[in-house]
Amino acid sequence: MVNKFKEQKSNEAQSEHIAQSKESKVVRSVANVVSGSFLTREKSLKKLPFVFFLSLLSVCYIANGYYADDQVRKVNRLVSEIRELRTQYILVKDSLVIKSKQTEVARSLAKQQSGIKESVVPPKKIVVSEVVSEVKMD
Repeated sequence: MVNKFKEQKSNEAQSEHIAQSKESKVVRSVANVVSGSFLTREKSLKKLPFVFFLSLLSVCYIANGYYADDQVRKVNRLVSEIRELRTQYILVKDSLVIKSKQTEVARSLAKQQSGIKESVVPPKKIVVSEVVSEVKMD
């Protein structure tokens, strides 16, 4: 029984030691990044071009996101402008149809007192017969 207790105690001590060493590694890593000392190592210097490449890709990705948002806002603005213009077109077209009726034209001419009056005589059809002319050539 004593041996099992010692084994259990030693296992607990090892797990605590492993947890402390992991915490100390994390703390050391953070301290190296904050102080900038990780940049002086040979392994880090070899990986810098790749880090710069990843940084460039991330900047491009962020810029693309902003550009896409801008385009979406522009499309939404244009869609609302199209709706507005379509409504205005329908209103103007309706007004034109109403104002171009024969009775409305006659009424507006009467208000202007221009002397133009609506004809009471119906129009007559003019028929032109076909004339065949022969051209003499000498």
